[in-house]
Amino acid sequence: MKDHAGVSRTQAFWWVALSYVLALAVAAAIVLLLPSDWHPMKAIALADVAATIVVFAASYLTRNSSFYDPYWSVIPIFISGYLLWLGWENGADHWRSALAFALVCAWGVRLTWNWARGWTGLEHEDWRYGQLAEQTGRWYWLVSFSGIHLFPTVLVFLGCLPLYPAQAIDNAPFQGLDLLAVAVTLVGIGFELFADNQKRRFSLQPANRGKTITSGLWAFSRHPNYFGEITFWLGLFLFGLAADPTYWWTMAGYLAMVWLFWFISIPMMEKRMVARRPDYREVTKGIPRLFPGFWI
Repeated sequence: MKDHAGVSRTQAFWWVALSYVLALAVAAAIVLLLPSDWHPMKAIALADVAATIVVFAASYLTRNSSFYDPYWSVIPIFISGYLLWLGWENGADHWRSALAFALVCAWGVRLTWNWARGWTGLEHEDWRYGQLAEQTGRWYWLVSFSGIHLFPTVLVFLGCLPLYPAQAIDNAPFQGLDLLAVAVTLVGIGFELFADNQKRRFSLQPANRGKTITSGLWAFSRHPNYFGEITFWLGLFLFGLAADPTYWWTMAGYLAMVWLFWFISIPMMEKRMVARRPDYREVTKGIPRLFPGFWI
């Protein structure tokens, strides 16, 4: 039973901040204490899992799995920052490394802010978690750890793999492919920014209550914010490819993101939309599912 009476929104955010400070401190301690011959990405993976466990503990203690929600956008900033520091004296191109870090920060800060302005406190939890709780009963917290916490951590880690060749090792000089990487990453960030803001403005208008947004970017994709997200991860892959083409296999991170949104996030969201808005299929007829159709 959840009992969040008397806990203000400000207090809830302080609790989230405290849990993340503790999680990052644990992660940093692990990276610093591991033997120096450990591969940096192995060290980051172990630290990442440890930090996830700390955040999960906070979720469990507060009975609110949304404590984990900002982890998706917070942890890449620290991963990228650590790789930037590693590569600064290891022959990594400074322009590429610094630009990748700046773009990760811009994406992470913006996405975290988007979560924060919509989270009202401990009584507010992502609707999908409540649905899982009803479906799994007493096994919910095991599902929460594996599916809501650990699984996304693994996906984000895979998405960050291209940052290793891009930022941490001796790599190729800044080139044309890097400019494409910058452009693609900016497009991803911009798509998410405009799509989220358009939807927020639409939903805040009383006249639109119960209606489906089909204007702005939402006229060209039913989920333009998701398109922006996967485009951001494609941009990171292009940075890694420009740095060292032998790391082509890090495209697995981008493909994992496409798989997540295409097969899990979008079906869950659309099932909910159809249940809540019977005319959803009709008003979005002809609008592409994910990849924008600007020819419409």
